[in-house]
Amino acid sequence: QVRLVESGGGLVQTGGSLRLSCRSSGINFAIMNWAWYRQAPGKQRELVASISSSGGTSYVDSVKGRFTISRDNAWTTVRLQMTNLKPEDTAVYYCKPTNYRLDVWGRGTQVTVSS
Repeated sequence: QVRLVESGGGLVQTGGSLRLSCRSSGINFAIMNWAWYRQAPGKQRELVASISSSGGTSYVDSVKGRFTISRDNAWTTVRLQMTNLKPEDTAVYYCKPTNYRLDVWGRGTQVTVSS
């Protein structure tokens, strides 16, 4: 059974930083491409950043230069370092394997950025 556990969210002021982690189990982590999504209240879930099995990364324009996605195959963990946070980054953040045969999601971690 695949399990995804996101952590590291919290309340931070504008300009602050947070590091999110997503620990996975029950899945061949190393061969998966991974992504972080977020969903703000009243909005659709959006793709924020992704990382391929070979380490290639991509970001939505709104977070480029501020967020960094990384992966640790040994710890089956994908991380999202977020800096210079803005109120519009407030959302629940989720990680997801993007090339897995099943549509699996964790419970997410709440990020709140106060102005």
